[in-house]
Amino acid sequence: MDELILKPKREKGDDGYRTFSIRIKKETVEKLDHIASRTDRSRNELIGIFLEYAADNCIVKEKEEP
Repeated sequence: MDELILKPKREKGDDGYRTFSIRIKKETVEKLDHIASRTDRSRNELIGIFLEYAADNCIVKEKEEP
């Protein structure tokens, strides 16, 4: 008889991803859906790509002293 080997289940979120909800304008959702349909990607995948790009290319200016 072959053995059935069970390994401990990974903890939720252990894949490096986190889940949370956001509120965005209806028009933004429509834009995302349009891009998703044209690129054969999910809305979630696009949001991840866009957020990663923005985070990598964002310039934060320090507050100017009065």
